[in-house]
Amino acid sequence: MLPFIRARWNSFYSGILLAVVIAIAASFLSEHYGAPVMLFALLIGMAFHFLSEDESCVRGIEFSSKPLLRFGVGLLGLRLSIGDVTSLGLGPVLAVVGFVLATLGCGALMSLLLGRRMAFGLLAGGSVAICGASAALAITAVLPPRSDREQDTLFVVIGVTALSTIAMIAYPVLFQALGLTDIESGFLIGATIHDVAQVVGAGYSISDEAGVIATFVKMLRVALLPVVILVAMFSFRGAQTQRLSLPWFLVMFLLLAMLANSGLLPETVIVFFGDISRWCLVVAISALGVKTSLAKIVKVKPSYSAILIIETIFLLIVALGYVTWVGI
Repeated sequence: MLPFIRARWNSFYSGILLAVVIAIAASFLSEHYGAPVMLFALLIGMAFHFLSEDESCVRGIEFSSKPLLRFGVGLLGLRLSIGDVTSLGLGPVLAVVGFVLATLGCGALMSLLLGRRMAFGLLAGGSVAICGASAALAITAVLPPRSDREQDTLFVVIGVTALSTIAMIAYPVLFQALGLTDIESGFLIGATIHDVAQVVGAGYSISDEAGVIATFVKMLRVALLPVVILVAMFSFRGAQTQRLSLPWFLVMFLLLAMLANSGLLPETVIVFFGDISRWCLVVAISALGVKTSLAKIVKVKPSYSAILIIETIFLLIVALGYVTWVGI
């Protein structure tokens, strides 16, 4: 039995080690230069694309980009706090749900108008509406398999990360120029910026109050991730040959969210596994980066970029309209 386990490990460890080293390098650069760790992980991973077909790395890279990814997404459930996402009151909570649904609809419509596959519209819409790269990775895990699915996913991850970074810099300036209060600015930042890290950075760049509100609103969007995953599953059930069932990582996400909010887990445990989740996702994105070629990414049709940009602008306009005409 032991020789079998050793042989299996030997076929995996080189690819896993490669992804882990890239993730560590990406985290180091992110901490010292302030840029998104996901973007660094992707770009560094792409530089090692020549190893993606090396026999000693293939299995480990596959494991890191799929099972490890899903495990990290499942652990995201521990980050959810029911108290946080309900503290704003019913009106803003329902508004955020509406923003998410409207953005998903925008993605589907733009895919139809621009002649792209509906799966890409849902993938792009979910990443913009929910939580950027993490949502893109979770949604793609339940979409029907295609030869170019990973390329689409990587493009979406790169696109939403870049747009989120731009928004982190531009949105606080825009909202202050419009004369919005810290609470209004915090709500808009949490409702419109894609990635969690950029939401926190943008919110706290205005004030502590804006940072707290932004984080609460963002967590509400993250809480809708299982709903969007279910939408993706049922939307494409006809394209799947296997029996439709809940993916194990979604069940894990929901169970851990309930456990985290039950009060049974110490805060130190939640923080510890939250860090594990983050590392799993960074390692997974590093592996996905290794599996793609930059030459293929730059050949992506302009309509794919247009979908992401239009969805981002649409979400901003809808959220600004709500704050202007309804208020917080």
